[in-house]
Amino acid sequence: MRPMMRTAILLGGGAIGGLALALGIENGVGYAPVSADVLAPPPAVTVTRAAPADLGQVQLSFAPVAKRAAPAVVNVYSARVNRSRATMMDDPFFRQFFGGGAPQPRVEQSLGSGVLVQSDGLIVTNNHVVAGADEILVGLADRREYKAKVVFADAKSDLALLRIDTKGAKLPVIKLGDSDRAEVGDVVLAVGNPFGVGQTVTHGIVSAAARTGVGVSDYQFFIQTDAAINPGNSGGALLDLRGDLVGINTAIYSRSGGSQGIGFAIPANIVRVFLAAAGTGKLVTGWIGAEGETVTADSARLAGLDRPGGVLVTAITPGSPAASAGIKVGDVITTIDGKDVADPGMLRYRIATQGVGTKLDVTLLRAGKTERVALTLAKPPETPLRALSTVGGDNLLTGVTVGNLSPAFAQELGAGLPERGVVVTAIDPGAPAARFGYLQPGDVIEALNGVTVGTVAAIPQAARSAPASVRINRGGQRSECGVVQGQLACRS
Repeated sequence: MRPMMRTAILLGGGAIGGLALALGIENGVGYAPVSADVLAPPPAVTVTRAAPADLGQVQLSFAPVAKRAAPAVVNVYSARVNRSRATMMDDPFFRQFFGGGAPQPRVEQSLGSGVLVQSDGLIVTNNHVVAGADEILVGLADRREYKAKVVFADAKSDLALLRIDTKGAKLPVIKLGDSDRAEVGDVVLAVGNPFGVGQTVTHGIVSAAARTGVGVSDYQFFIQTDAAINPGNSGGALLDLRGDLVGINTAIYSRSGGSQGIGFAIPANIVRVFLAAAGTGKLVTGWIGAEGETVTADSARLAGLDRPGGVLVTAITPGSPAASAGIKVGDVITTIDGKDVADPGMLRYRIATQGVGTKLDVTLLRAGKTERVALTLAKPPETPLRALSTVGGDNLLTGVTVGNLSPAFAQELGAGLPERGVVVTAIDPGAPAARFGYLQPGDVIEALNGVTVGTVAAIPQAARSAPASVRINRGGQRSECGVVQGQLACRS
């Protein structure tokens, strides 16, 4: 492992799988495994926060909360048979000299945790704990064990829903809380199975309530905590002191692979959206039809802000909810329903936690003045059609599968993609892009051979000209790769 970790470490063993569109459902569309009472938002509660006033308060115990919640946190063991010939002894050359029969499949195991959310045996965990598993075993706190199957999964949110057959027995559950109520400094408990040692409860505080840019799930919005969480905690519960679920523990920043006081949990409000989608088999969130970028110091001055903050609107889709509400390019979105919006990741989160048809109160700045508009979230349209095709011929895109972006396709692919343009969805192993590594799925192709391409249909004509070059937009970072004097060169 490198000395300085710059990306988050997932906590549930090795991630097996990773298909960006991993969605599954049992018994076909229409199976609704999650009851309405599970999905209902918690009642509004006024919380009075106060520091300990005397020694007696300092000696108060978290035992009642842990005792109530612990039976609803489970251990999740998954196994996958790897039949590849990746080991040295599987190589025919080595078997010729050292003996041995046919290569034996190897079993890869993953360890994590899960949270019971419905008494008939529905469990939420991380997708990376169970993705690609051939067998899943769930162990309860009372040592009962059940075989489990995935009934719904979404790699973008890194969440999976498991079902176990309890034979009619009712199991304890943890209620979903409102993660938007979590404030920095609130005490939280983390419950899981770190390193497989058995169920463990640790405590800490909320270190940040709106952490973005972690890179674990597509919604890029996490609760950060210093409660000790380690490998094996993935999919476990982060609880408030009422015993309600604040988040699903997912990742840590670490130089050693162990806890160093920087852990991340997927907010409970995203979990609620995920569970609501289980009845349809596809996670679709609301759409406003506005794209934007983080406000910088320069754009803040132009917008009349005294400091950077908010999302600068850079594009509006005609006929979209944002267009109907009167939002314009150049506006700065600052809040949604009274909650701050600091960057595009937070904007996506605020929208993702609301269903299609929800009315939102949006505050924005326009020419230095505060405006308020109301809009209703719509289902993202798939216009134009994705028209997936693999580029042929002899050019830098040969063997690359591309498609037309639309609001629906961009949401499906995730990672904050724009709502229009040409996106790379797959690359043949023998393609030039795979051999030289200048493209990857999710890249947006902006130009080919100096010709701007906005749709898949424009690529064949642009690919005929020379010299060969391609301009790429990868997460907002642009680069251009081309052949110069017979050599491939890329520049930002």
